[in-house]
Amino acid sequence: MTRFVSAESGLAGDAGIPRGTRLGRFVDKGAITAAYVGIGMAVTIAISFLLVIPIEPVYWLLSVPTGLLIGYYANARSGRGRGHLRRLAGNALFAGLVTGLTLAVLLLGVKALFFFADDGYRDPGLGGRISCTPGADCVYQRYLEDQGAALKAAGVTDPTSFGAFYWTQQAGTAQLLVTLTTGFGLAGGAIYGLTRPRSRDASQVA
Repeated sequence: MTRFVSAESGLAGDAGIPRGTRLGRFVDKGAITAAYVGIGMAVTIAISFLLVIPIEPVYWLLSVPTGLLIGYYANARSGRGRGHLRRLAGNALFAGLVTGLTLAVLLLGVKALFFFADDGYRDPGLGGRISCTPGADCVYQRYLEDQGAALKAAGVTDPTSFGAFYWTQQAGTAQLLVTLTTGFGLAGGAIYGLTRPRSRDASQVA
C-alpha cells in the first residue's frame, strides 16, 4: 500500500518550510527562492535601464513580463499542482510583491541619487552649466526649460513646490510598478496552475 501525502500535510510542498512557521503558513520555500530571483532580476533591469542605458519607460514595461515569470516560477519551484489554489496564489503574490517592491525601491533610489546630486552640469554644446543651487533647484531649472508651461499649470513656481510635485510623481510611478508586478505575478501563478494536472488529495490511498 502506498500513501500519497499532499504538500499541505506536513511540509509546505517540496519547499521544506514547516507549517508551524509563520511564513510557511502562506507560502512555500520555492516562492522565497523565486523572490530572491526576482530581486536579482530587478537589480539587473535597474542597472540596465536606469543607469547604463537610461530609458525609464522600458523599465516600467519590463515589470509586466518580470511579474509573469516570477509568479510562474514561484509555483514551478514549489512543485504545486492545480488543486492548491490558496498556495498557488500565495506563492505568486509573495514573489511578485517582493519583486515589485524591489523595482520600486530601486527606481526611487536612483531618482534620489540624481535629484540630490544634481549640481547643474550640462554639456557645453547644450548651453553649459546651469546656474543653480545643487539639488532640487538644479532639477527644477532643468524641468523649467523643457516643461515650463506644464509646471506653471500644475502650480509649481519654485524649487520647494517642484520638489513636492516631483516626488509625488515618482511615488505614483513606484506604486504602479508594485501593482503591475504583483498583478502579473498572480497572473503568472494562474497560468502555471491552469497548465498543471490536479494534485492528488492527501487522503488518497492507492
